Amino acid sequence: MTHKITVPQRKTHRVGVFVDVQNMYHSAKNLYKARVNFSELLKLSTSNRELVRALAYVVKSDTDEERAFFDALEKAGYELKSKDLQIFAGGTKKADWDVGLAIDAISLSKQLDVVVIVSGDGDFIPLVKYLQFNGLIVEAAAFGRSASGKLIETVNNFIDLEDFKSKILLK
Repeated sequence: MTHKITVPQRKTHRVGVFVDVQNMYHSAKNLYKARVNFSELLKLSTSNRELVRALAYVVKSDTDEERAFFDALEKAGYELKSKDLQIFAGGTKKADWDVGLAIDAISLSKQLDVVVIVSGDGDFIPLVKYLQFNGLIVEAAAFGRSASGKLIETVNNFIDLEDFKSKILLK
C-alpha cells in the first residue's frame, strides 16, 4: 500500500495526535507478531511539524507489564487517557475509546491545523468528515492491511505504517 497524500505537510502546521493504542497493539501483534515502538510512531505522525498534544487511549487491566508500558508511553511524549476493561456476565470484554477520542479531537480542533488519528478503524469516518468540514486536515496512520479502505479514502493523508515496519515495530 502506498501513502495517500492529498494535502502537503508544512512545518508550520499545528498537529494533534490521537492514538487508539488497542488498535495499534492488536494490529502489530496479529500482522507481525511484534510490538509498536510508540516513540518512533509519534515522530512519524508529527513529521517535523509542531506537536500541540499527543494523546494515547489505553485500557487498564492492572498488571506490572502494563504499568511499565504506560510509563514508556508517557516518557515517549504521550498524555494517557485510561479506562478500566469492562467484563460482562458471560465473559464478554469491552474496552472502547472511540467516543472519547472523537470528543477530544473535536475539543482540541480549534488549536490545531492537523488531526492525526492513529488507527485503521472505520468507525472514525464521521469524525474525519466533521473535522474536515470544519477546516482541518485529517490524517490516519495505520497498517494498510488492517485499515478500513473507506477510512483511507476519506482522510486527506494516509500514512501506511507497513512502509515503516523497520522503524516502528519491535520484535
